[in-house]
Amino acid sequence: MLLAAPASADDTAPHRTAVEQSVPALGQLPSLTLPKPAARTSRAAGVEGAAAAVVPAKPRLDMDGDGYSDTMYRAINGKVYIEPSTGADSHEYTIYGSDEQYKDFVAPGDLDGNGRPEFLTLSATGTLSLFQSQSDTDSGYATWSGKGWQMYNKLVAAGDLNGDGRGDMLARTPSGELYLYAANGAVDSNPFRSRVKVGNGWGAYDQLVGANDVTGDGIGDLFTRTPAGELYFYAGTGSTAKPFAGRVKVGNGWNGYNQIIAVDDANNDGFGDLLARTTAGAMYYYESTGTGSFLSRTGGGTGWNVASLFVGAGGSPDFGKNEMFGLDTKGTLFWYYPKNNGLFAARQQVSDTGGWGKANITFASSLNADGRGELMEVYAGTLYVEGYPVGNGWGVYNSLVGPGDLSGDGKGDLLARTTGGTLYLYRGNGTGTGFASRITVGGGWNAYNKLVGAGDYNGDGLTDLLARTTGGTLYLYPGTGVASKPFKSRVSIGGGWNTYKKLAAPGDINGDGKADLVGVDGKGDLYRYTSTGTGKFSARARVGGGWGTYYNLY
Repeated sequence: MLLAAPASADDTAPHRTAVEQSVPALGQLPSLTLPKPAARTSRAAGVEGAAAAVVPAKPRLDMDGDGYSDTMYRAINGKVYIEPSTGADSHEYTIYGSDEQYKDFVAPGDLDGNGRPEFLTLSATGTLSLFQSQSDTDSGYATWSGKGWQMYNKLVAAGDLNGDGRGDMLARTPSGELYLYAANGAVDSNPFRSRVKVGNGWGAYDQLVGANDVTGDGIGDLFTRTPAGELYFYAGTGSTAKPFAGRVKVGNGWNGYNQIIAVDDANNDGFGDLLARTTAGAMYYYESTGTGSFLSRTGGGTGWNVASLFVGAGGSPDFGKNEMFGLDTKGTLFWYYPKNNGLFAARQQVSDTGGWGKANITFASSLNADGRGELMEVYAGTLYVEGYPVGNGWGVYNSLVGPGDLSGDGKGDLLARTTGGTLYLYRGNGTGTGFASRITVGGGWNAYNKLVGAGDYNGDGLTDLLARTTGGTLYLYPGTGVASKPFKSRVSIGGGWNTYKKLAAPGDINGDGKADLVGVDGKGDLYRYTSTGTGKFSARARVGGGWGTYYNLY
């Protein structure tokens, strides 16, 4: 991303001296430790309630052909990697046909029976594309694409749910409706049959993990987690009309993990297993008993906070902003990126010393397909996005906020408030080069001295907004995904927020896919508020001192 320095008072347009924004440093690749597979045996005989697998479920992401699913992830540097199930070193995986950053990946398995796994990519604007993997290093080009999938906040590869030997998919709406998309065997056209509604109330879970076959009957099963950390097991029935039996609680304390990841059958006993990652980046392996419960966890590797997105992870994906700028009191701009552990990497200077003064800038969630935030400046009434002018007349606004997609089309939007307190919505065009005509949100927004947001705070997958009053009360405005009325009624988060001289929304900084918040108090200490996914935040955690050097954070 190129940053542009603002102009002096004598200039008619900002100086746009190009400054290359760094890519987050990957560092050392992580390691994965899974059990060494033994000759296939069945522990089912020794486990009450378990059944020996007559036809063991096939691995869904076996990229190297060894019979076991591998781990695919996107790292913080934006590249996709494969971690072989053997524990060999990670290697880069090339996805052809697009330079965009995909919002999510889904791996249903080998849909056409040719021995190679298929996987799906989801764009931020709702295009779902199917790739037939060519090798363990490249994808080939997409053979099918379909639009409109932004209507869901979570897609899950669930394994074979109807007993036909093909991997199926689940899709959840923001209102909590769950639908089954059964595979039809096609890979060059729409690979799914018409959706079938599974039920309502699935928004109660912040993670949905399609674990393939856990019980050894050849049918896909599902794990779900509540924000409070309760883990539930849904056994597959093999019926399209009613694909799951009633839920069974199988554990507590699973909110200690920021991602739960399906790994299929890692030890060759016929039962699907799980991986779970801590905020510190440690991976743990959970070996299935065949009944939906697990043996005691064992170590599964370290260094996994370099992964920003896992294929098969249970958490809802986020998109648009996972970084932050700081403009110091001398007018120098610095850039921070999170390490998926609640902390930021060391700052990087991205402008000339003092080159930005007290520029009127905003750092919005991504307005294009690259998944990274956009630095915006208003100068002499002109709005510049990444140094390029996109329109005039923006000087009437005293606050600009780019929290993400507010209209339901997957494209990043912009909110603008006048000095009189009227708030307007500008729908983005998806390229960052312009906006549609403004839509009035409402009046009275000058009651707030700070508007911030970068993603979803209440767990429904829709973009939200945070607003602080002059008295220090922080309110959540839940998003609706509808441009004509982008917010529901406000909900109070609590008081005392005027203790922070600066508030910023950097997106997800602890790797769980939920939008977080940071604030700097009068002493210059930075505090992190981790989202619970319920519209509330966990108790604050001090990140460090010395942040009083900044004029503002974005």
